[in-house]
Amino acid sequence: MPTKGSSTESKSTPETKAGAVSEPKSRSKAKATAKVTASVAKPGVPKEAALAFARLEPEIEALPPDQVQPVNLDVPRAVAVAIGAAPHIHALRARLVDELPRFPIRYADEIATYAMAAWFAHLLALPATAEGQLAALLEEATPLRADLLVAAEALAHKGYFDAKVVAAIREGRGNIDTADDLVALSALFAREWDDVSHKTTVEWTEVQRASELGPQILVALGERDQPGIKAPNPADPAQRRQRACTLFVRAYDECQRAVSYLRWHEDDVDSIAPSLWAGRPRRSSSRQDTPSPSADPTAAEPTSADPKPPSPAAPPAQKDK
Repeated sequence: MPTKGSSTESKSTPETKAGAVSEPKSRSKAKATAKVTASVAKPGVPKEAALAFARLEPEIEALPPDQVQPVNLDVPRAVAVAIGAAPHIHALRARLVDELPRFPIRYADEIATYAMAAWFAHLLALPATAEGQLAALLEEATPLRADLLVAAEALAHKGYFDAKVVAAIREGRGNIDTADDLVALSALFAREWDDVSHKTTVEWTEVQRASELGPQILVALGERDQPGIKAPNPADPAQRRQRACTLFVRAYDECQRAVSYLRWHEDDVDSIAPSLWAGRPRRSSSRQDTPSPSADPTAAEPTSADPKPPSPAAPPAQKDK
């Protein structure tokens, strides 16, 4: 609505039958429906990721071959989503223990560890960068980070993004932060792409490129080699990545299903443990939501935690060993 004392209005502004000026419907609807949903977080410094991988390496190696799943999600963005969700999942720990005694509580306790281990395995699987490539990567990354940040701040001002998360990204300094910032910004835009794609000048190709560029910078910086931390055992990098991501997705899926049960009546699971696959732009308005682009473009998002059954039931969780 116009502010008190305004004298003139834009010609494009529609008028009511009584002659009073009202706010354009599209903008009014945006303000009414805009809300801050689950935040994302930076994947974490490579040293923390290396420690997480070293801690879970025995479990990663012990995973039976028939349980290993193909990597069908954007790993950097998924990790950012999971790390952002971890505090919200931890806040429900007491209820998880009390109301779901068979739930493997280690998944809730260690969800960030599983995410960072997958992140480090992803870095290990990336090809080495050519000598001198770092400068070119940073030359591309710096303006991309700046553009995404400005757009994110505008959307945060309108209530579509969490302003505190965007401010935390803005605080980043140095090349490692630039890499992590790109991943976090990519996840932020992908998470809300359906709502913000028509309200920003950011293109989906930029969101995708940010997710790719961040890990490439870390590889070029030599961050896969962490002094003082046990080097990963010899293994096929792609297989190791598959194993780590399988455990990560399994742990997150169990947490998401448990949260869905606990928060059934509140119906806010997406604000606590959002989908790891959210973000792929729709091809047309008549199509249903589709998962985000992934290493396997034919892969579809698992549906175990998304559509609700007719009535709530405790999610079948495997016993904690």
